[in-house]
Amino acid sequence: MRRTVLVVVGAILALLPLTVAAVDITAKDVKGSKDHPLFNRMQGFHIYAYTERAFDRHEFSIDAKQTKAVEGHTYSITYWLDQGDGPLPSAIQTIRNHQDAIKKIGGTVVYDDGRYQTVMRVTKDGNEIWVDLTALINGNRYDLVIVEQEAMEQEIVANAEVWKDDIASAGHVAIYGINFDTDKAVIKPESEPVLAEMAKLLKGDPALNVFIVGHTDSTGTYEHNQKLSQDRAAAVVNALVSAHGIAAARMTAVGVGPVAPVATNDTEDGRAKNRRVELVKR
Repeated sequence: MRRTVLVVVGAILALLPLTVAAVDITAKDVKGSKDHPLFNRMQGFHIYAYTERAFDRHEFSIDAKQTKAVEGHTYSITYWLDQGDGPLPSAIQTIRNHQDAIKKIGGTVVYDDGRYQTVMRVTKDGNEIWVDLTALINGNRYDLVIVEQEAMEQEIVANAEVWKDDIASAGHVAIYGINFDTDKAVIKPESEPVLAEMAKLLKGDPALNVFIVGHTDSTGTYEHNQKLSQDRAAAVVNALVSAHGIAAARMTAVGVGPVAPVATNDTEDGRAKNRRVELVKR
């Protein structure tokens, strides 16, 4: 009798997987997280940490010494291996899986340190997507940073009233948004709204005379940057005179090259801050 019962119970247990709902592999994921559409997760992993930002910046390694800053919609995802008795995947196994996946959709491997980090890139729907993958040596965790490259929608615009207050309180103000052709003193057309605000500031205070000061980053020689900053400052003065009717006598163009940085020149973000025009009360 006991044997018959055991057989019946065994048969019932054998049927249970057919009647129990499938296991939800995302049940352990941190709330609000999700896989990025580019990749399936490695088997047996859950999302331990997740951050998504509409616009952010990440430095991607392009070789052992250089990085490239990429801006856009940014995902940071940390995967952690579930508890279990199965073999741990190696770091190189995790890396190769992701590299193979990106290659299958036409992407490329930009950088591979041969141990635990790789950078990949793919173009999808006309936009570049960059991927930074770091896998722990012991195999129980890997981290993805994915940036869908795009320009930020401008929310803060040039404002003559704000500049007026800064000049009154500090005697000078940094102006961003005047863009030039690379390594030239030719002002790009998209700079016009900023030039218009500069003209508005000067027209609103006829007694205000200013130095228009050009600044560069430290890339290149000092002599070249000094001349470039002087030429760019002069181009701004000429634009304000010719297109906005500001008297030339109220403005003096000065170029100081790289000698007055406001940020480090060791990163692209810092160099971008250093490339600027300033209005200094004269």
